[in-house]
Amino acid sequence: MANETNQEKNAGFARFLNVIERIGNKLPDPFMLFVFLAIMIIIMSGFISLFDVTFTQPGSDEQVSIRNLLSTEGIQFIVTSVIENFVGFAPLGIVLTMMLGVGLANKVGLLEAVIKNTILRAPQALVTYAVVFTGIIGNLAADAAFVIVPPLAAMVFYNVGRHPLAGLAAGFAGVGAGFTANVTVANTDAVLSGISAEVMQTIEGAATVTPVDNWYFMLVSSLVLTVTGGLITEKIVEPRLGHYDGGMTREFEETTPEEKKGLQNAVIAAVIYIGFLVFIVAWPGSPLRNDDGGMIPSPFISGIVPIIMLFFMTIGITYGVTLNKIENTRSIAKYMGEAMKDMSGFIVLIFAVSQFIAYFEWTNIGSWLAVTGASFLQSVEMTGLTVVAMFILLSAVLNLVVFSGSAQWALQAPVFLQMFYYLDYHPAFIQAAYRVGESSTSVVTPMNPYFVIVLAFMREYDKKAGLGTLMALMLPYSMIFLVVWIMLFLAFAFLGIPFGPGIGIHV
Repeated sequence: MANETNQEKNAGFARFLNVIERIGNKLPDPFMLFVFLAIMIIIMSGFISLFDVTFTQPGSDEQVSIRNLLSTEGIQFIVTSVIENFVGFAPLGIVLTMMLGVGLANKVGLLEAVIKNTILRAPQALVTYAVVFTGIIGNLAADAAFVIVPPLAAMVFYNVGRHPLAGLAAGFAGVGAGFTANVTVANTDAVLSGISAEVMQTIEGAATVTPVDNWYFMLVSSLVLTVTGGLITEKIVEPRLGHYDGGMTREFEETTPEEKKGLQNAVIAAVIYIGFLVFIVAWPGSPLRNDDGGMIPSPFISGIVPIIMLFFMTIGITYGVTLNKIENTRSIAKYMGEAMKDMSGFIVLIFAVSQFIAYFEWTNIGSWLAVTGASFLQSVEMTGLTVVAMFILLSAVLNLVVFSGSAQWALQAPVFLQMFYYLDYHPAFIQAAYRVGESSTSVVTPMNPYFVIVLAFMREYDKKAGLGTLMALMLPYSMIFLVVWIMLFLAFAFLGIPFGPGIGIHV
């Protein structure tokens, strides 16, 4: 009877997943999605302008109207602003600058060596937590972590006598559900903060967002999620899987002596770089401090992106020289060029996103929706943290069908950032809320392009594994991560812990 009940539940869950998959498959590619959305904004602006819609911008007595992109002025804006919209889009320069350093470190093999060394050197009692933590910090290697960590984690578990699928699940959970967290400022911070800053610059005198504004919260999140993921693996997932008796005999490749020497030299270079940076910042009258000698705001915070870029260049070059992968200065430029090639899809997407956001801002539709939404929430007295928690859940659900952290944020930010800003919430605080919801469901959506790849890794150990098998394996991580992360988010809010340097709940 119990088996029949479980079968019915599994069948119902599979049907639910099939519906999500069908809906997601009907959505266009993110690039075309934003092209269609831009066209929709053009049409909407013409329609709404027929009704002479006006609203008062908070903080001023000025009456603002919806501007028509189908008017002479609007058509002129569309034609003449294309290049400026694209080249001037904040995330583009930020992300490409970051990737010059991070991409170099990735191309010479440093990040992969760090990932391998973190898992392989962990004591057996801490292997599970090392796998999850490695997955979380693996987002420094961007999407490459999806194809490095899960299969490596499966092999590690297998070779220590544990179920390989438990290792694969733990690695996938760290990389996917914990993708937005990290112990350092990562590329994700640059992308999302760039979009946030682009949106907030339309409001005169509004607070902006920088790549470090969620750092404290994401640092703590990476540690909390590591423990959470480890406990889920050992208490829920692994007992459910039972003993593995498959015929898989694949061995993993340990870190070579040359790689170990390269890692040691990279660590030395990192210590020297950080020590020099601390010396410069601590120096009396440092040019990296503000006029009052403080750090918030300061040139150090404003220049954090090139500072991080130089850090990764330093350790990447050190590692590459040690392993003779970098023989001359031309090698450095070659690896950077290869890293930029990997960003081609992002650049193409940004072209469409930048036009959509520019149209949204020029027409004032985004501000109108934000003001209307904020007024409605105030009228029904829903202005507390409950509505922020509801926003987190909305982001988690939307991620099931719109899988792309930057694309989804580009879709939500123009409305929700302004709406919550008018409710006196800091945009960096709302950005952190979005990251909690969006990241948590990344491992249970078929829209994740790496979902099928992880399924292929899974089938190396279980030939009968299917889409539902992987979904069922990852669902506990997604649900528990979301609950725990929301609790951590609310704890930061209620206890007044800053989410980043000088960043609280309110503006």
